[in-house]
Amino acid sequence: MNDIRRSILWVVFGLSMVLIWDKWQIHNGHKPTFFPGSAPVSAPAATNGAPAAADASLPMATTQGTPSSATGEAPGGAPGAVAQRHEISTDVLKLVFNSEGGSLIGAQLLKHAEATRQSKDQTEQPFTLLTQSGDRIYVAQTGLIGGSFPTHKTPMTLVSGDTTLAEGRNELQVRFESAEVGGVKLVKTYTLQRGRYDIDVRHEVQNLGGQPVSPQLYLQLVRDGSKLSSETPFYSTFTGPAVYTTEKKYQKVEFADIEKNKTEFVKNTSDGYVAMVQHYFASAWVLADGLARENFVRQVDKNLFAVGSISSLPAIAPGQSQTVESRLFVGPQEEKVLETIAPGLELVKDYGWLTILAKPLYWLLEKIHGYVGNWGWAIVLLVVLIKAAFYWLNASAYRSMAKMKKINPRIMEMRERLKGNPQAMQQEMMKMYREEKVNPLGGCFPILVQIPVFIALYWVLLSSVEMRNAPWQLWITDLSSPDPYYILPLVMAVTTMIQTALNPLPPDPLQAKLMWLMPLMFSVMFFFFPSGLVLYWITNNVLTIAQQAVINKSMGVPLKFSMPKFT
Repeated sequence: MNDIRRSILWVVFGLSMVLIWDKWQIHNGHKPTFFPGSAPVSAPAATNGAPAAADASLPMATTQGTPSSATGEAPGGAPGAVAQRHEISTDVLKLVFNSEGGSLIGAQLLKHAEATRQSKDQTEQPFTLLTQSGDRIYVAQTGLIGGSFPTHKTPMTLVSGDTTLAEGRNELQVRFESAEVGGVKLVKTYTLQRGRYDIDVRHEVQNLGGQPVSPQLYLQLVRDGSKLSSETPFYSTFTGPAVYTTEKKYQKVEFADIEKNKTEFVKNTSDGYVAMVQHYFASAWVLADGLARENFVRQVDKNLFAVGSISSLPAIAPGQSQTVESRLFVGPQEEKVLETIAPGLELVKDYGWLTILAKPLYWLLEKIHGYVGNWGWAIVLLVVLIKAAFYWLNASAYRSMAKMKKINPRIMEMRERLKGNPQAMQQEMMKMYREEKVNPLGGCFPILVQIPVFIALYWVLLSSVEMRNAPWQLWITDLSSPDPYYILPLVMAVTTMIQTALNPLPPDPLQAKLMWLMPLMFSVMFFFFPSGLVLYWITNNVLTIAQQAVINKSMGVPLKFSMPKFT
């Protein structure tokens, strides 16, 4: 009966893992691996670019592209054709502005290559983050609503002269001016600085009419809902809008939830930022703290989404002007840099629920890299330090496993002898455990305690842009890409088999087979994982094998691999 119960529990566990994997795939926008029919059908996008409101207070897209003074709606619909391109360059950014609205419609990161070193495309073009070309749309827009005022669809004139940050200069200003619309003129000034990915953006609203005006300023990021081509079915990272406030901290918003009008985030606040996040890179609008604003997310067209903020300006008398300062970040998720730009902006580098563990691990990894100068060796040394910190905890677990392995032949003989009397078998087994002072679960708890640490390290390595195009040794020229020759995954699979063989076999034959098969099944996924992650797991396996072998020898347990019979 006990064998049947254990077998049922193992089957339930295996099925649960399969179902959890499929749900994870669906959650990240992929098709389920095992049960394709279980994928939910997303709500169809509105063909007119104006889906049903998620909340009555949210700004909505309009089909005409002209804001309504009564409702304060931001202009909607997909961005139109580029009126006139203006290219501006610094030492780290190559930007493209559209004369329509003075919007930022292109951004290349000159210090980051488009193709990773282990990919087939070796053109080494700069990485493109913002773009408006073909089926890709990712732009930053601003404008005024609350009346017939200039928006991101209003023609603007570039009035600044320089388009390139010259040697010896640390700052470059790009100034766009609109014509008078409804008695109001909007002037946008982008200030770019050497070596920085955050751009100071000043909006000056001039009242050239004869009546006071009270416009609202909106800042938004518009992006298509397509996933990154670099993602695989075996691991996914978040792509989509995010809202940060001191009230609820960092809140991610899924594209699917926007389509279904089921978004949850802080709408009215006076701090924080709105962002559009993807693997390794992000963009964000940051207004000054203390300035009241209404955050929004919305679907502006089919497979096109926006996140932004709307802030009301005080009444502007005729002949007067009002200025609003903000910052636009467009760049890599470099944690130390993000911390200096705005509170909480480093959270766009998403470690999930283990952030409290992941941040100190990243700090330590960065410190090690500062000494060794190689991210691959930094990963190896970090794992060595973690294993050293958990040495005595692991030793306790491995000693318990060694005791189990030592008495395992006696248990197998006893099971064969009493297989017709399960009750006597159970009593004899418990008696043997008491006499030998063996706790069957003694090897589990110390290992369970360490699991959150190693999961946190997994997310550190998966999320850190520093791994991108970072070489280790020989053929590993990019720790963020899979091993092109699958050597590291094969080594990882072999070390996993050795580690499993050093453990005592469960008495139940079915459990013993599953204990061997499941690690091998999971090893297959590592063939598609980034090299840095596989390197971390190999290092952990090798150190585990070494420590376990030493403990087995010290306790007189012969070095004998335990393998079940699969026939």
